[in-house]
Amino acid sequence: MATVELTTANFDEVTEQPGIVLVDFWADWCGPCKRFAPVYERSSEKHQEIVFGKVDTEAQQEIAAKFDIRSIPTIMAVRDGVIVFAQPGALPESALESLIEQVQALDMDDVRKQLAEHSH
Repeated sequence: MATVELTTANFDEVTEQPGIVLVDFWADWCGPCKRFAPVYERSSEKHQEIVFGKVDTEAQQEIAAKFDIRSIPTIMAVRDGVIVFAQPGALPESALESLIEQVQALDMDDVRKQLAEHSH
């Protein structure tokens, strides 16, 4: 599956669906973003069951502000509508694969329970 461009119009709809969504916050002027793009693209080909989204932080400043994105690229992992990972910096391919494996292995009932405990 090719990457999906995420905008204010479709961001919530895409990230709130069941399953895993990876989000790459990037900009055209960002050198590390451009170097990370082929790694992200290759991973999207390998993992058809995952939605790979991209947010152009220049065009979608509202989304970047909502998630307090201060450094790009930033990778965010969302599973079943819950943000389970967010970190700035381009990941090497092996680290991206490791992140995907970890997100796939999460017990989402446990994650929701932990979130509920921390929100009190």
